[in-house]
Amino acid sequence: MSLTLILVIITGLISYNSFSNRVMYQKLLLHPFTMKREGEYTRFITHGFVHADMNHLMINMFVLYMFGQQIESNFLQLFGDVMGRVYFLLLYLGAIVLSSVQTYFKHQNNSYYSAVGASGGTSAIVFAYIVFDPWAWFVFPPLPALFFGIAYLVYSIYMSKKANDNIGHEAHLWGSVWGLVLTVSLTAALRPDFMENIITRLMAGPSSPF
Repeated sequence: MSLTLILVIITGLISYNSFSNRVMYQKLLLHPFTMKREGEYTRFITHGFVHADMNHLMINMFVLYMFGQQIESNFLQLFGDVMGRVYFLLLYLGAIVLSSVQTYFKHQNNSYYSAVGASGGTSAIVFAYIVFDPWAWFVFPPLPALFFGIAYLVYSIYMSKKANDNIGHEAHLWGSVWGLVLTVSLTAALRPDFMENIITRLMAGPSSPF
């Protein structure tokens, strides 16, 4: 069984149980105010395993499964069975943690702020996919992966500054950056031959979707 599928199952079970168990939900969510005062820093990662509702859960798990399977396969081929899995977990779980650091410092004195969801991790997975196949066409929106990535970053930056909704745009932004930086860094350092292949494909430009 792939790590991707294991993560989907574990996240699904924890999230589903937390829908009806509010005590569990409150203990796992990202709550900077409590984290600072009680030292509950495990919430940096546990909040990625609970979601606001079923729609929130389904969207994140769909993205994780669809893109994660491919990225996990790529990592195993490039870095080996053991280290490939280690780096894949570092990509996903590391993004959940790191994408929340700015949010923590921003809201550490705000007792009313909390956040849940694996969006930081799934954003990292999507951007790893963009690194490996920059000109793959997304079905929705109908754009090459690279163009989608640029638009996604610009939108996340804009919305994080606007800050007038309840969506964690900062988590999306920093999860995406982590996915991009880690994937490029690992590939360039450990598989420079494959990095050359990525650059060649990037320079070739987009192909027709038809």
